Amino acid sequence: MQYDIIHISGKPHVLVPIHDFTALKNAGSNNNLPDDVMQKITVGPASAIKVIRKYKNMTQGDLAEAAGISRPYLTEIETGKKDGSIRALKSIAGALDVSLELIT
Repeated sequence: MQYDIIHISGKPHVLVPIHDFTALKNAGSNNNLPDDVMQKITVGPASAIKVIRKYKNMTQGDLAEAAGISRPYLTEIETGKKDGSIRALKSIAGALDVSLELIT
């Protein structure tokens, strides 16, 4: 496959179709999420946690309970009002069965 190279501020950049980028980003991970979900995470404005939670048909209450955090705290993390502690993010990743790096 051929990719386009462009220069921005004197530095070369490779233009990669989103499908290929998503496949590269997901390669070697144990997330086992479909390409359309990975694309939403990669380019969408929604939080990765929210995208994965919805894909897994979980409510905020379901995920909060599984992660051992409060639903309001989860809401603040999903909306970007709070970053979330490492402990909370690890718990969320575990409850969603994805890697921590995917949701941070």
